[in-house]
Order: sequence, then structure tokens, then C-alpha cells
Amino acid sequence: MAHALATTDRKTAMMYAGETPWHGLGTKLDEPASSREAIEAAGLNYRVDLKPIYTGDGTLIPQRKAVVRDDSRDVLGVVGNSYQPVQNYQSFGFLDSIVADGQLRYHTAGALGKGEKIWMLAKMPGEIRIKDSEDVTEQFLLLSNSHDGSSALRVFFTPIRVVCANTLGLAERRGRGQGVSVVHKGDLAAKVGEAQEILGLAAKFYDNVEERINHLANHYPSQQQLESYFERLYPDHTESKNKRAENVRSELFRLFEEGRGQDIPETKLTTWAAFNAVTEFVDHHRTTRGKTDRERASSRLESAWFGSGASLKARAWDEALGLAV
Repeated sequence: MAHALATTDRKTAMMYAGETPWHGLGTKLDEPASSREAIEAAGLNYRVDLKPIYTGDGTLIPQRKAVVRDDSRDVLGVVGNSYQPVQNYQSFGFLDSIVADGQLRYHTAGALGKGEKIWMLAKMPGEIRIKDSEDVTEQFLLLSNSHDGSSALRVFFTPIRVVCANTLGLAERRGRGQGVSVVHKGDLAAKVGEAQEILGLAAKFYDNVEERINHLANHYPSQQQLESYFERLYPDHTESKNKRAENVRSELFRLFEEGRGQDIPETKLTTWAAFNAVTEFVDHHRTTRGKTDRERASSRLESAWFGSGASLKARAWDEALGLAV
């Protein structure tokens, strides 16, 4: 279920650096932030505490505890006794420890719901330049954590295409996914091993991604291949023709030819362009729920990074690799 972005002191609990992002939400900083700057600007400077739970007649429920936000006193979730919260400052410290020389800078961070889910997006040194062109993809780490027991702390390897600022959802084949999970046990500051593992895996991941992206950018699909690619992502219903799926495929064809960054000569009309048509659709055009523009934008953001939009982009990547074989 999608959540609106959290609100802290009547401000959207999110920060971003530089140009206004496609969702247009959050507190603007002039340049990428250190962890201390990001946690303040994003409204993440709160703690969570575990509190006992009682029935209405005062009887203690021994096997469960409430996760309570210390500033607002909101109950963010109910968890078992073995659960250990990971504080927001610990999450930032965990990412900081991955690149110990201080080169990690935060481009966005924020919270969803009442603060039960948080994320931070940090840029690693280096970039991927496609076919020696102006088409550049930068290397990011996306950390997410929950305070309601719904998920572990996870770090994803998340490339972002500079020309259109689209987040590329890339998954390994056979559904194994990508990234590293850290369970809610112990002190993250002591988990240097996990941090070093993430850094090593990220370096290997991005080396592999550069090779695969250039492979996609050297493949030019036929009209039939392109139709089949988009149909696998948005198929018609077997019972009757799905007009919505047909309309989405029409929009994907338009974005393939006219979308953001699709005029770069070296990558125009390639399978890489077809994949980016899907990422642009998910990030900018896909229908989301919400009564206001702000609610729809925050729902689209959550979906594109963590929900069905992320899954769609991962399938699009996998299908594109198969197409280019």
C-alpha cells in the first residue's frame, strides 16, 4: 500500500540537492549533503523507542512491543521482543562507513507514512559513459529501512541516468534481485564487514552494468522485436483486448522515439532507448493513486523505488537483456 511522504513540523520529510527532482517534493539544498546535513533537512532527526503494550484492562502483552516515534509519539508498528530498531542516524552512519574517505554525498533522503519507512540516496564516485557519448549514468546507493518490522535495512545499487534523472531498476536474472540486507539485530556501527561487502559488491555490480548497458546500446531492435518487448511488459488480457495496455504500449513507443535523452545519436533507437522508455514511463507518466498532485507524486516515487514500478523496471531490464542476445 502506498504511503504519502511523512510531514515533520509541517514540512515534507524529504530533502534533495541541486535541481528540483521530477516529483518536486522536499526541502532544497544547494549541493549534495553530508549525512549530518541530510538528516536535518529531511526531517529524519528523530529516534524510535520500544514500548510495552497493554490490553484495555491493563494486562501486559508479553510477546509484543510498540515502536514509538520519540518526537510525535506516533506508533509506527508492533514488533516481537527480538526486534532491535535501527535508528536513522545509524543508517546514515552505515552508509558513511562504506566510503570511508568522505566521498559519499547524499542527494535525497526522506520518510514515508508517519516515519515508519525511511530512505537515503547517496552518490558513489565514478560514472558510466555509454558508447563514449554524452549519455552518462551515475552510480548511487539507495538505502531503505523500516521502523514497523516490515523489512530489514536494505542497500540497493541504483544507477541514475543523468540526462533524464530516471532511476534505473536493474535486477539480476532469474529473480535473485540485487543489493544487501542487514537484519535488525545489534549495533550497525559495529557491522564493518557488511559495509565492506556492500562496497565490494557495488564495484563488481557497476562494472558488470557498464558492459551490459553498452551491449544494449549497440543493439537496434526491429519493429517486431520492439512490439514484442512492450507486449511482454504490458500484455493484453486473454479474454478480451485490454485498451489500457494498448494505450500504455502506444505511450512507450512514443517515449522510445521522443522521450528524455532519446535524441542522443549514439543511443537513439537502440534497446537501451527502449528500456529507458519504460523507466521514464514509470517515473513520470504511470498512473498513481492520490487526491492531490502531492499525493500522486509521492505515491509514484514510492512505487518507482520500492513498489510495483520498481518491479516493472526490473522486468524491463531483464527482458531487454534477453532481447539483445
